[in-house]
Amino acid sequence: MNARRMVRSAWLALLMLAAGCGQPRHVGDEGNIMKASTTYLYLLRKTPFFTSLGTQQLRWTIEHSREWEAQAGTVVAQCAPGLQEQEGDFWILLDGRWQVEHDGEAYPSGHADPGKWFSASEAYGDCRLVVTEHSYVMKITRADMDDMLSQGFPFETHLQQGRAYYRTMFAAATTSH
Repeated sequence: MNARRMVRSAWLALLMLAAGCGQPRHVGDEGNIMKASTTYLYLLRKTPFFTSLGTQQLRWTIEHSREWEAQAGTVVAQCAPGLQEQEGDFWILLDGRWQVEHDGEAYPSGHADPGKWFSASEAYGDCRLVVTEHSYVMKITRADMDDMLSQGFPFETHLQQGRAYYRTMFAAATTSH
């Protein structure tokens, strides 16, 4: 590659980066793009799902998760019979609001509600998790959540509340099949 071409490539890369083209992005199920966001320890410490974690646990969480910024209408996750893709991963609502849509009903939640986390493994039938206002969400893989729990991260109360909430939500679907 000659010098002129290298300079032009470098300028193009710099322009793309300045325009945000180099930012990691995640395409939601409806095609809406979620933009990677930076997780700050001092903000994570104030998020209800994480308030009982110590500083080392918060740092571990930041290193083993990914935060996303999502606009209203973004489908964060979907569940359907036979859909295996990442169904065990956990989504945590850090800020904003989302809702689970199931059987024509919408079940809204905020970051302090029992539905402040979601995993398709808790769902039955067709559903989708949709952000209803500008929000920040965090994805934690099933393997990383299992590691956190085995290390004694105090999530059990939040998980129990969420499981009870989702059991009620999906009860009609499980009894009709």
